[in-house]
Amino acid sequence: MNEELVNKENLPKHIAIIMDGNGRWAKQKGKLRVFGHENGAKAVKEVVEGCVRIGVENLTLYAFSTENWNRPKLEVDTLMKLLVSSLRKELQTLHEQNIRLNAIGCLDNLPKSVRKELVEVIERTKNNTKMTLTLALSYGAREELKNAVVQLCTKVKNNIISVDSIDESIINNHLYTQNLPDVDLLIRTSGEQRISNFLLWQIAYAELYFTETLWPDFTKEHLWEAIINYQNRERRFGKTSEQLN
Repeated sequence: MNEELVNKENLPKHIAIIMDGNGRWAKQKGKLRVFGHENGAKAVKEVVEGCVRIGVENLTLYAFSTENWNRPKLEVDTLMKLLVSSLRKELQTLHEQNIRLNAIGCLDNLPKSVRKELVEVIERTKNNTKMTLTLALSYGAREELKNAVVQLCTKVKNNIISVDSIDESIINNHLYTQNLPDVDLLIRTSGEQRISNFLLWQIAYAELYFTETLWPDFTKEHLWEAIINYQNRERRFGKTSEQLN
């Protein structure tokens, strides 16, 4: 898919991706699942570069869910080590491309070495302005919503806010993504067609795009194809076609 076919005037402000298929990709090649994760990291770099090239401002990647902690220990340990090494290795690239790193999820559950590297890269890239790259780590949307409800109940109980004042904007301000716009385009690779507890509030009006391509094979051309598909859709937000026209 050619980059020139992408309408740079109609880009999604926020793209979220469920990066699925690393294990199956490795299995097809007779390798261990960790081999798929290693090659999946290369696809991350490819897609980030693809977003920067056309001017996407926000990209969120579902890197590790709360449910992923239940996977075999070897796989979890490998994923954590891969995350640390990738953060360390890509810091210079993030600076060169003017990308700010962000992270959402139950970050306290991450190993100390991962948190340390994550905090350092977030701090060192905080003034970059071209794109915000958000990693969803130890993330679950239901947990996020539960935390927001607890915070709001506590504030009501302590008379900090009133029940009547709670609206969508106040709820947004108590989510991990409070500084991000709603998701416009959600992409899931590997042929699976489900949301898997990812950004349930934020994707309320997102366009969903499913592809059979396994994540390690996903390239910037696949990304641009998804964006062009998005641009050819009519986004009505509850209105009729006649009202939009």
